[in-house]
Amino acid sequence: MENNHNIQYLSTLLHAEAHLGESSSIIDNLVIDSRSVIDPECTLFFAIVAQRDGHEFIPDAYKRGVRNFVISNRYYLAQYEGANFLVVNDVLQALQQLARDNRESYTLPVIAITGSNGKTIVKEWLYQLLAPDYNVVRSPRSFNSQIGVPLSLWQISEEHTLGIFEAGVSKNEEMQVLADIIQPTIGILTNIGEAHAEGFSSRKEKLLEKLKLFQQVETFIYSPEHTPELREKELPGQVKFSWSMKQEADLRVLFVEPIDNRSYIRALYQGKEIQCLIPFTDKASVENGIICWATLLVLGYSAEEADLRLEKLNRISMRLELKNGINHCSVIDDSYSADISSLAIALDFLNSQNQHARKTVILSDFYETGKNDLALYEEIASLLRQKQVNKLIGIGPHITEFASSFDMETDFYDHTQAFIDDFPAQHFNNETILVKGARRFEFERISKLLTQKIHDTVMEINLNALLSNLRFYKSKLKPGVKVMAMVKAFSYGSGSFEIANVLQYHKVDYLTVAYADEGIALRKAGITLPIMVMSPEPSAFDAIMKYKLEPELYNLDILKGFLNFLPDGERSYPVHLKIDTGMHRLGFDETEIDELLTYITDDTKVKVMSVFSHLVASDDPEQDEYSQYQLSRYLAIVDKFTAALDYPFIRHIANTAAVTRFPEAQLDMVRIGIGLYGFDAALKNNRGLHTVTTLKTTITQIKQVKSTETIGYGRRGSLPEGGTIATVKIGYADGYRRDFGHGVGKMLIHGELVPTVGSICMDMCMLDVTGLNVSVGDEVIVFNEQLTIAELAKQIKTIPYEILTNISQRVKRIYYYE
Repeated sequence: MENNHNIQYLSTLLHAEAHLGESSSIIDNLVIDSRSVIDPECTLFFAIVAQRDGHEFIPDAYKRGVRNFVISNRYYLAQYEGANFLVVNDVLQALQQLARDNRESYTLPVIAITGSNGKTIVKEWLYQLLAPDYNVVRSPRSFNSQIGVPLSLWQISEEHTLGIFEAGVSKNEEMQVLADIIQPTIGILTNIGEAHAEGFSSRKEKLLEKLKLFQQVETFIYSPEHTPELREKELPGQVKFSWSMKQEADLRVLFVEPIDNRSYIRALYQGKEIQCLIPFTDKASVENGIICWATLLVLGYSAEEADLRLEKLNRISMRLELKNGINHCSVIDDSYSADISSLAIALDFLNSQNQHARKTVILSDFYETGKNDLALYEEIASLLRQKQVNKLIGIGPHITEFASSFDMETDFYDHTQAFIDDFPAQHFNNETILVKGARRFEFERISKLLTQKIHDTVMEINLNALLSNLRFYKSKLKPGVKVMAMVKAFSYGSGSFEIANVLQYHKVDYLTVAYADEGIALRKAGITLPIMVMSPEPSAFDAIMKYKLEPELYNLDILKGFLNFLPDGERSYPVHLKIDTGMHRLGFDETEIDELLTYITDDTKVKVMSVFSHLVASDDPEQDEYSQYQLSRYLAIVDKFTAALDYPFIRHIANTAAVTRFPEAQLDMVRIGIGLYGFDAALKNNRGLHTVTTLKTTITQIKQVKSTETIGYGRRGSLPEGGTIATVKIGYADGYRRDFGHGVGKMLIHGELVPTVGSICMDMCMLDVTGLNVSVGDEVIVFNEQLTIAELAKQIKTIPYEILTNISQRVKRIYYYE
């Protein structure tokens, strides 16, 4: 979570007893988990006393480089040299105070969402729907607790124009604190179900507690179906906007009709019938979609525009996730929640899956429902019968006690481990399996057993991190400076249209590829942004014109060739001119400029979109004098173009490192390349950036090796003391170079670094796992945020660019967006 405050200011704000070893520390990040530290120098660690005492993790945070702490236990004051400690009475309240102060620093509109279910989905869908028009700050994942909300609010900065935050409570007297922090202008109530019912004496009490979030909102969006205990005048909000499927409302849903895995919804609004199409059919998604529909109308979107946007919604993998299972099964993973309302929704989703006739439910004990066990499990049994479930596997002592309530095929286990131990005796085959359990039962272990195991090497691309890096660079730009994103070389190994689509959606100004075929692939994938082609071969001129790509012209021969290729009737075809100011790779020499200008000014077939050059060593302070020489030489040449052309063009010379090191070189546009992927040699420890890619594989075999035996091709590997090797499924054909062999390269297994043994093979390699408890199928990290690409580059004396771009396209890419 990022912001920017001096430690002394925070000390005053919190009325803390300050013990400052370094009073000039600037705080960007707030953390409560020592494992989540990214930029330790600018991190403030809150030792919150909750289920675990956060003070216990101060040693680990200090070891990771954190030097700023908010504590309530004075015991830790004298133990950590050079650290800053702010002593307060209540660490959680201090965290909440910082968030409230940050929220009050900005006047942006804020949407707050609460309810028993659907908060995170509605939040994420509203983000999808509103991101084209707003710079949205929102809760990460489901950060909706007394801790999660303040961490979310800390994200707000000057660039944001809309906030969307969710809030959850489990007992009385919690919501007012969150309301004071969020200070929403628009409120959304999703629904009221049984979740956390034990914290309240009645459903009405829970409803009233949740509604405290909205006491000061300008507009309150709700369904009267979820507020039957209250009259309209008892509801919050200066303006109230209702939606309903059963009664009169501002948005009165007339019917919902499933059509080709979508839902056609018709409603009455302001005396007229309107419609929308939502790309989902399950009950939960339809209700969440209607809430989003109502919100768009409240915000002033036309019914037609709302329909267009809703039709393009993407499913969010937050709770229910459909996976391919073992033995031709389908697995619905909902392994983190258990209450009646969400069970009904999950069963609806189960029934929407028609690929298998047989339906099995694996269910844990339910907690915090507000019902006695007999009534609870009889209701669950009735629900399972209603949804035509064939088999129930109940896990937990409570559901087992009421086994007789379930008149279907059943198996019961007292705890999760008992089921796992008996798993070989279960015969799952050609069925749809719903896995639904309370978090404490760790049903993710069951889901892992049921899900089809994939041992392929994969590279995961975190699109949230990519966008965070984009925002980082945008925050460094002067007003009006454009952004050209480099997506050449398969987006530095991260993908092509997958990355380009994200960048286009988030409004970069230009994309750049190396060759025409890369640009053609982007056009075929629906990319409409201007695309510059850096190496436009004459044989590709026809395709460049056909797909409206913009060539980089870098010498007189290619300029003449392109002018001769263009038909006589062509006017103002966009081109980019590269000037060589010292790279000596491509570009017009200064001696050619006058002749170049003659061609450009005499021939109206082309229009110069930009004139640019490339800094040779913008990341190297020892070369700053040369970088300044390049910049001054470039500006002098550009002046000639300004004088000769009777229209404006874009000037750009700043690459990734120059964005932060040479603000004066930003000019009209900057080119951001590897910085988008989390690497910038100009930033110490890539400060401010997030790792985007994780390359992982799995163990395929484990062997015991004697000291006298050799390992791998050429008998070049050995373990002098004997030991254990693990063969993993990655080799030089995947991009893991042979240079990593013989212990040079290292990978992570269970958080431990293990070296390679012997030569790297084409499709696999061997690791020394002596002394580790490992199994076939265990995950192996080749690189991630802990074992970085920069570290791998050092191992084989290269640069991060080469590591990334070397990853073969046969390695499956997985894109995720939280």
